[in-house]
Amino acid sequence: MFDILMFLFESYFYAGSYPDSDKLSLKLSAAGFEDEDIHRALDWLSGLKQLTRADYPDVINQSGARCYAELEIKRLSPEALRFLAFWEHNKMITPVEREMILDRAVALGRENLPLDKVKLIALLVLWNQHEELDPMIVEDLLTPADSGHLH
Repeated sequence: MFDILMFLFESYFYAGSYPDSDKLSLKLSAAGFEDEDIHRALDWLSGLKQLTRADYPDVINQSGARCYAELEIKRLSPEALRFLAFWEHNKMITPVEREMILDRAVALGRENLPLDKVKLIALLVLWNQHEELDPMIVEDLLTPADSGHLH
């Protein structure tokens, strides 16, 4: 499913959004993706489209440190949780955006999501909020977590 999400971002980033579910399903099928993966991705994207800042109380932005629930700790790798904390601390994302990212990560139903998958989720959440994404942020989110070890 992550291949589909990356395909969507790469194909539609400059267009600003992706087509409706029916058209998107046809395009993904034509691109060679499996029907089951397409269905899961479209369900996940439907949940993403439903997220709005208004769904979260404003008090989240004034709150202190975030304590993660047991389910969140199971679903995200320690590295991914540190990444979210670092980005929030450095004002790269707001607490509400953190909650949106957590929502979509938990919605996948997978355990121990690695950092690169959480970065892709973060990228899609920010893109879905129609934020102007700084090219440096996009590059950081698309850079593999272990790329520093390649040199």
